[in-house]
Amino acid sequence: MARRTRDPAFVPRIQSADDLAAAVERLPDAPGVYIMRDRKGGYLYVGKATRIRARVRQYFSGHDTRRFVPRLAELVGDVETIVTESEKQALLLENNLIKRLKPRFNVQLRDDKNFLVLRLDPTATWPRLELVRRIKRDGAFYFGPYPSARAARATLRVVNRHFRLRTCTDFVLRTRKRPCLQYHIERCPAPCVLDVDRERYNEAVRDVALFLRGEADELIRSLETRMKAAADALEFERAATLRDQIANLQSVLAAQEVVSERQESFDAVGVYREGGQLEFTVLEIRGGRVTGHASHSERGMEFPTAEVLAGFLGAHYGARPIAVPEILLPEPLDEDDRSALEAWLTEQAGRTVRISVPRRGRRLRILRLAERNAAANFATRRNRREDQAFVLERLAARLGLSRPPHRIECYDISHTQGSEPRASLVVFQDGEPDRAAYRTFRIRGTGGEPGQNDDFASMYEVLSRRIARAGEDAEAKRWPLPDLIVVDGGKGQLARALAALSDLGVPVGPEGVEVVALAKERRTLRPTSHRTGAGATRILDAAPGAALRAAAVAAPPEDAYEVRPERVYVPGKKDPILLRPGTSERLLMERIRDEAHRFAITAHRKARRRAAVRSRLSEIPGIGPKLERTLLARFGSLRRIAAASAEDLCAVPGIGPKTAHTILAALGRDVS
Repeated sequence: MARRTRDPAFVPRIQSADDLAAAVERLPDAPGVYIMRDRKGGYLYVGKATRIRARVRQYFSGHDTRRFVPRLAELVGDVETIVTESEKQALLLENNLIKRLKPRFNVQLRDDKNFLVLRLDPTATWPRLELVRRIKRDGAFYFGPYPSARAARATLRVVNRHFRLRTCTDFVLRTRKRPCLQYHIERCPAPCVLDVDRERYNEAVRDVALFLRGEADELIRSLETRMKAAADALEFERAATLRDQIANLQSVLAAQEVVSERQESFDAVGVYREGGQLEFTVLEIRGGRVTGHASHSERGMEFPTAEVLAGFLGAHYGARPIAVPEILLPEPLDEDDRSALEAWLTEQAGRTVRISVPRRGRRLRILRLAERNAAANFATRRNRREDQAFVLERLAARLGLSRPPHRIECYDISHTQGSEPRASLVVFQDGEPDRAAYRTFRIRGTGGEPGQNDDFASMYEVLSRRIARAGEDAEAKRWPLPDLIVVDGGKGQLARALAALSDLGVPVGPEGVEVVALAKERRTLRPTSHRTGAGATRILDAAPGAALRAAAVAAPPEDAYEVRPERVYVPGKKDPILLRPGTSERLLMERIRDEAHRFAITAHRKARRRAAVRSRLSEIPGIGPKLERTLLARFGSLRRIAAASAEDLCAVPGIGPKTAHTILAALGRDVS
């Protein structure tokens, strides 16, 4: 994970134990946030306190026997503070600073852009459930985040199957002329074109909210009441529909483990620790059932478990809506931390939220279940790390590297006949993708114009720009040099990569960065003869045209192809290294290469779509580059511009009624 860079202008004020004691006594005795920095300016820890001086003094009083305290005293170069008006403000500021500064000893969850959340806006004309990656304060209900995209999409499918909300976008809702397939398979009432009972539709929206909150028993009671009312009103078809819906929901709920007969809702947070390595598991109990879980691991933690746990709660619940009135913990927090967290969670949830430590009974049993899950997750992660370490050692031995490559960067180029070229950089840390470190590059080329199909020049440019970042003081920590660079291609790409490193003075090999090129498997027709379907002998020339003409007559047999397997080119070796199929090191290299390829293609296609939109708008009379940018900034896409009304377009500075009608007509809208 990239951490906040060190400040070259930083001068530590703490160089000795006496300096530390004096610095602590100068701290304010007020609520706020303290920031510990090391002697090179890096950020060690961000914490909050009701009384800053008293909290920091606890670490360095000399009476604290915790193992991490002597090490912390050796590292600290300064303690900075920010005074706030209350504990709650301090908690909010602490969370923001942790995200921005990325201190070494704070809990930092994975970037929440990777999580999927279900969004339901009850204020919409015809609400729908959709997947989003950002939670906004817009009055909508948000459910999640989900631990995986698969889990989020599975939940969405269940809701769409059983509750019959629309699944189409707002644009399709406005422009559709007849019902879609979802209507014909009875999964949508088609509010786009049919006269739908709004009250019944809103009932379905409320049912979805109850289902996703885990209030399944209340939902089923509500459905049973409506079923009986429909039967009493002789609406037997509706009663049968509700009966089937109840049966389907009960079958879904039967798959969830019941852990409490009292149908209560809370989160149980399990913690497992070995030294500086911790595993957190949150079991989500809704209506007495386990409806979900979340897990997170931390390594190199020097602070006590209660303090790390408080930091985890702030990070975990800061990234998701609060859906429960109580959170169970395995050990008590510091009283200041607990009261601040409860006040903040209560405000976030809009109702009272308590943090408690169960001592006996069913809640303690559920908490122990969360702790067992945390221990199991810890063991799984440790085994995975050990497996990955073994794979990296095998890869290093097979490629002749000086050490196992803990950080691997892979580069690929994607373009369409030289247009909109993009390069990808993907990072694997200890054998696993570090998606927060992925980057894309727009190829600038010579004089700002990328060369036509010149992948070699593009690779040289991208690596030069990336390596230059590592040499800048302001970027060095965000762009650390890798142990191994993998370029997609053969000897030519390897040569350009080595040239880029050499020109920037970066050593290659055991004393610096290792570089290899990975060439894909290729199948080419052999320059030999074979029998066609007619039985005649046909010579297959090595020239591409001859091979294509021969293939058009009859497909050659498998033995007519020459297969060049996956090859790894290494500096200083004439012949490539062949990795045997199915080996762990080959699978890792293929996974890294395929991820770089996927990321590059995605960036290129996105750029190509934007270029197509710009080209379409630029052809409309009266639309210049500035107005084109303004329209795209306002509406986001060509489709949304086409769906806008003339009044919406006139609200854009520089567009009058005549230009608005010209735009809509050019985009195929009937403006008569």
